[in-house]
Amino acid sequence: MNDKPRLMMQNIPIEERPRERLLANGPAALSNTELLALLLRTGSSGENVLHLSERLLAAFNGLSGLAQATYGEIEQIPGLGPAKITQILAAIELAKRLMTMPSTERPIIHRAEIAAQLVMDMRLLTQEQVRVILLDASRRVISIPTVYQGTITASVIRIAELFREAISRNSPAIILVHNHPSGDPAPSPEDVKLTHQVIEAGNLLDIQVLDHLIIGRDDWRSLKTLGLAFGQT
Repeated sequence: MNDKPRLMMQNIPIEERPRERLLANGPAALSNTELLALLLRTGSSGENVLHLSERLLAAFNGLSGLAQATYGEIEQIPGLGPAKITQILAAIELAKRLMTMPSTERPIIHRAEIAAQLVMDMRLLTQEQVRVILLDASRRVISIPTVYQGTITASVIRIAELFREAISRNSPAIILVHNHPSGDPAPSPEDVKLTHQVIEAGNLLDIQVLDHLIIGRDDWRSLKTLGLAFGQT
């Protein structure tokens, strides 16, 4: 990453700058790097704000890692002073409070696209990670815990771990999510095998597995939409 040319923001075409892209296409069209860049506003000496944001997310293995970082840990990243760090921590705290709002204010997952939007920070992770989107009876999000990190194969993951939070939170339905650090979101045979096992376990536990999403660098896939594992005998 340090080998990338250090272009200044004024050298980036206007239509490709985060602020202009947000105004033209809305915030959902922006990557986590771009949204963080808007929050930070300026970069550091010799480094534009997009590079700074990308480096910050990479240092904490994505947005989820940054959300757990302390002031002191963020302070270790070159180019970040007290003003930028407090802006980051304030934004993270607002996001955490949003997730603890009453259920009527939490998102309802009625399309795979909505679920994918909630976990797009996984695009920047350098290791495979498994999260479970826990839903209530109305398919409102309860929480999105990370349940596994490492090489994701059906032979390695303990299926019981995927349902531990769902059982403790009395969640009747889940969406399984994991990322492909290679950037290619195409499901592998192992992904399909794992999905079969999770669906079967969910049936025994009376917890419905609604989908399995795979997040790549620039795109994502829904195994249910692809007709893989779901509805197969």
